[in-house]
Amino acid sequence: MNKGQNDGSGLAAPSAIRSEGARVIRAGFIPLVDASILIAAAEFGFAAREGIQLELVKDVSWANIRDRLAFRQFDIAHMLAPMPVASALGLGSNPSPVITPFTLGRGGNAITLSVKLYRRMQARAGLTGEESALANAEALKLVIDDMKVKGEPLPVLGTTYPFSSHNYELRYWLAAGGIHPDHDVKLVVVPPPMTSDALSAGAIDGFCVGAPWNMVAVSREVGRIVAVKEDIWPSSPEKVIGTRPEWAESHPETLSRLIVALDKAAAWCDIADNRRDLAEVLAEPRYIDASMDILHRVLLGRFTTDPNGGERTVPDYFSFNQNGANFPWVSQAQWIFSQMVRWGQVSHSLEKQERVMTAFRPDLYRNALGLRPDIPLEDMRIEGGTRDDGFIDGAVFDPENIPAYLQGFDVHNLERLSVDQDDI
Repeated sequence: MNKGQNDGSGLAAPSAIRSEGARVIRAGFIPLVDASILIAAAEFGFAAREGIQLELVKDVSWANIRDRLAFRQFDIAHMLAPMPVASALGLGSNPSPVITPFTLGRGGNAITLSVKLYRRMQARAGLTGEESALANAEALKLVIDDMKVKGEPLPVLGTTYPFSSHNYELRYWLAAGGIHPDHDVKLVVVPPPMTSDALSAGAIDGFCVGAPWNMVAVSREVGRIVAVKEDIWPSSPEKVIGTRPEWAESHPETLSRLIVALDKAAAWCDIADNRRDLAEVLAEPRYIDASMDILHRVLLGRFTTDPNGGERTVPDYFSFNQNGANFPWVSQAQWIFSQMVRWGQVSHSLEKQERVMTAFRPDLYRNALGLRPDIPLEDMRIEGGTRDDGFIDGAVFDPENIPAYLQGFDVHNLERLSVDQDDI
């Protein structure tokens, strides 16, 4: 379908329906599939129908996104879910206030190791390639123990940002396998589009990043996917729409219209028959600039995990709208805070829990969309502990009792009460 044409459901690109006088919203994004809702809202007419002209600006790093939002170069931004939490806690080199009224769906992350490291895991633990994410972490633990005995350099693993779902998911996976992420491996920051190149060059031995870069590494025959986000915690918050509180307060109607547009775009993205059209747009150089075939397969949850041709299908690898995927749960912001405490980025206190409550704004989400049956009435819930929403280690998170939750972990940095954040 050409973007300027109707797709049979009354949708068209802004070029076909844009009206004069539309409110311009400048939005920054990183070239990842989880920016799909934002891109679809601009490209398929959802924003234009709400009187909004979305100007999308591609950037290369989360630090840039954070700073350009703070310095008012962006009105809104595609952001990591932990970034508003970090800003509420005053963490990072530029902790400018950020809130999120809308979550950009779930899924899309994966953990990829170098083929060399994975083959060593196979030899050590007898892996067949069909093992669970937890079994893969336990196999990596055996290899790391061997490395320590032999005095070999420990694996170097990349994440995209210190305050990111990738960082906390990678740490959670490692810890579930008995690996301490600050003692048994070396974690470094690598921008998403550079992860595959860094793995190919041998600069890192693995990474946790969003689509499509895991599958790109496999297609280049340098990586092996060992876990996906759904293996670690299906409901883990991924990307969000971030904005400055003062912008939200001074543009309430524009923000509400934006949320309506994003909600409709999210529902459209969740329809499997629309994902080829979405992949064609995402593949363009101004967006992700990657293979349309890889993008389409990733959107459908069908991807190659190994250069030898291993395949895996994860039906809900991307969930853009269904089951409340766009609702900014305050309990999930509190879970992010718990991981910051677990890994020594910040100490715990009730006062800090109160500050975290201001980061995710379900009130703004409800104000825009009304009291629909699919919109939760509560802001918090127990996370994990169900068949469809379990953590890899079987833990259950009660946002009302974070200290008790943290005491249940054997692998942690709870003894580290603070860290120097000046260089982040």
